[in-house]
Amino acid sequence: MLLPSLQRTQPLRSVYRLALSVAPPAGRRDIQMMASQNGINERAQTGFAKSAAYDQYRPGYSPTATEKLLGQCRVSGLKNAKVLDLAAGTGKFTEALVSRGEHYEVIAVEPHDGMREVLEQKQLPRVSVLNGKANSIPLEDDSVDAIVVAQAFHWFATKETLKELHRVLKPHGALGLIWNIEDYNAPRGHEAATPWEGKVQDLTWTFKDNEPRFRHEQWRKVFEEQSKSTPLSLIVANEQYFALPLGEHQEPFVKWLPKEKVWERYNTISHISVLQGEERERTYKTFMDAINGPDVETNDNGEVAVHGNTYTIWATKIPEDGRASLTHVEMPDA
Repeated sequence: MLLPSLQRTQPLRSVYRLALSVAPPAGRRDIQMMASQNGINERAQTGFAKSAAYDQYRPGYSPTATEKLLGQCRVSGLKNAKVLDLAAGTGKFTEALVSRGEHYEVIAVEPHDGMREVLEQKQLPRVSVLNGKANSIPLEDDSVDAIVVAQAFHWFATKETLKELHRVLKPHGALGLIWNIEDYNAPRGHEAATPWEGKVQDLTWTFKDNEPRFRHEQWRKVFEEQSKSTPLSLIVANEQYFALPLGEHQEPFVKWLPKEKVWERYNTISHISVLQGEERERTYKTFMDAINGPDVETNDNGEVAVHGNTYTIWATKIPEDGRASLTHVEMPDA
C-alpha cells in the first residue's frame, strides 16, 4: 500500500475518539468494528460530527498526568523527540505536548475530517497533521520515539493495530494511552463520588449499543491475548508486540461547571450526542433531574463539581530481535 503524502501543517490532533481502524481484509470480520467505507467507526463518525463542540467541552489533560505518561514513555526531558499523536482529534493532547520544553516533533494522525480541520486551525508549532488510521499509519518503520493515544484507543484495539504501532516505533520505544473519564462514564465497578453522578452513571449504562467504550474495558484484551491466538504463536512469540504487564496509573480530578455546561460535556460522549427525538428529551430530563436533586452541592457561583479520573497506561515495544527470548526458544526459519 502506498503511503499518502506527508502534508505538513502547523497543527495536529484532531478529534478522533472515533476510530482509526480501517476496513479489514476479507475473512477478518472479527476485527471490523463496524468500520464504514472511509475506515472510521460509523457511530464514532456520527458522534464526533460536532467537532467544535467536542473541542470546547471536552477537558484537557493536567500537567502531572501528562508528565506521568511521557515519563513512562521515556520522552520526558528528551529534547526534539519524535512523538506520534495517534487519533489526535481536535488536538487536546497535542496542545499538552507542544506546551512543554522538550520541543517535540509531533506527528498528529487523525482520520476524521472535521476533527482534523479543527486541529489544523489551531496552528500549533512543530506539529504535522496527517490523515491516517491506526492500522495504516503514514510513517516509516522504526521512526518515532513514542506513540500517545488520548481518549481513543478503545475504538481500534485490535491485533492489527498493535502490529502497526510496533512497526513505526523505534526499538524499545513506548506506547502511552490516556483517558479523562468522568465518574458518570466510568467502568461499572467504579463508585461515583456523589449520588447525582451515580445516577447519571446508571443512565450511561442503560445504553446498549455494542460499541467499544473505555468503560467496557475490552480494549485490555488485545494486550492480554497477544500470544494466545494459536499454540504456534505461543511457542515462537511471533505476535508479542508489547511487554506485559501494562503500566497503569490513575489521577483524580474535579472540575466545577454550571449545570448546563455539565450537560454539554456529557453530550460530547458519542452515543449521547447522536440521540434524537423523544429518546434525547428523555435522556436530558433524567440527567437534569439528577443534577438538580436536593442532595447536589453547588459553590457560590451555582456550579457543580464533576469528578473523574485520568487513566494513564503504558507498554514498551518488544524489538524484533528480542521476541525469541520471551519463551527461551529459537525462532523457526521462515
